[in-house]
Amino acid sequence: MATLTSSSLKNSAIILILLYGLTFSLSVVSARPATFLQDFKVTWSDSHIKQLDGGRGIQLILDQNSGCGFASRSKYLFGSVSMKIKLVPGDSAGTVTAFYMNSDTDNVRDELDFEFLGNRTGQPYTVQTNVYVHGKGDKEQRVNLWFDPSADFHTYTILWNHHHAVFSVDGIPIRVYKNNEARGIPFPKFQPMGVYSTLWEADDWATRGGLEKINWSKSPFYAYYKDFDIEGCAMPGPANCANNPRNWWEGATYKQLSPAQARQYRWVRMNNMIYDYCTDKSRNPVTPPECMAGI
Repeated sequence: MATLTSSSLKNSAIILILLYGLTFSLSVVSARPATFLQDFKVTWSDSHIKQLDGGRGIQLILDQNSGCGFASRSKYLFGSVSMKIKLVPGDSAGTVTAFYMNSDTDNVRDELDFEFLGNRTGQPYTVQTNVYVHGKGDKEQRVNLWFDPSADFHTYTILWNHHHAVFSVDGIPIRVYKNNEARGIPFPKFQPMGVYSTLWEADDWATRGGLEKINWSKSPFYAYYKDFDIEGCAMPGPANCANNPRNWWEGATYKQLSPAQARQYRWVRMNNMIYDYCTDKSRNPVTPPECMAGI
């Protein structure tokens, strides 16, 4: 019968530790992203949202009868939310796929918006971002995406902390709204916000200002979502969570853009931005104060 030497015992222990570590790491990874029903509920037209892959993905449907929408089960005060989305392909003019955070407080609402504006075949997809603070919006910016977002999934993220709100596409920041309360500029920080998404028809404004109408012969229109990831302070919850500086999204890395992110941000604005309310003199003869804050 073979005997175990101290060396073999040591090797066996190392193997067991490695296996345990691998098992533990896999369990952590599998805990997130969540399945759809863990964090979300259908809010509009249940028949037009289909769960896929055991709830790890969903299909949103728009036809002449209805669009659809869903919302998080909780509201959050600061954190990060991201989803992988594959947008409506082909002739999607007049359709809007929206992914946003909203306090749902009527005329004093806070809101952080991604709105993906459909196109005619071959034209670039436009993403519109908007920010509402204490009920005041009209802060639209539009960027043409530098890839076809209907060909594959891409990750769209809203990071919201005490320092800024950052909208990112595949990790590349396309919009930054800084906290400049010290300059008297409002910033959303008191109202928790839920996470929402909708697919709907908006051909009165969505594509080329409403010039391109939806082609219902191409319907139904489909958008796909997966990898639902929300990390933040759920409300109601521990009173000290939202102000805890140890939350990862409040860490030094996330207080401002890194030099590499700042370069990416400038690249997007120089090469892909097609509209900025800050420079629209017909709407804002005087440049809004938040537009002077930079990044």
